[in-house]
Amino acid sequence: MTAINNQHLSSFLDQLKYNEAGLIPAIAQQHDTGEMLMMAWMNRASIEETLQTGRVCYWSRSRQAFWRKGESSGQVQLLKELRFDCDLDTILLLVDQTGAACHTGRRHCFFYKVEHDQVIVDSEPLIDPQTLYQHSPVNP
Repeated sequence: MTAINNQHLSSFLDQLKYNEAGLIPAIAQQHDTGEMLMMAWMNRASIEETLQTGRVCYWSRSRQAFWRKGESSGQVQLLKELRFDCDLDTILLLVDQTGAACHTGRRHCFFYKVEHDQVIVDSEPLIDPQTLYQHSPVNP
């Protein structure tokens, strides 16, 4: 790693290619297994909060509010590493996921799998989605 490529975080965040709503897609991946967990959206403030707290914070488009992963479900994502792609239009979050990452109660959101001319569901929920958001918040 050469110092010539280093840049202050604030000026680097200015260069990200946010969409017209000020959002950028973020992919969460389990840091130690490589398992793809989910995709969500972040804005600059949620990126900064994530980096400051070490706990992943997304932007909820449906609620138009911060979505601090695990705040109501207890299914927390702790940040291990944050990366940007070469085009500066996607974020990769390497995380340590507690339990289910998906609102369906599954470990990950990518459970629809194409097999030949069929689409199958390849995993069962870890937790009943009806009870997923009835847990008290967790503060690691």
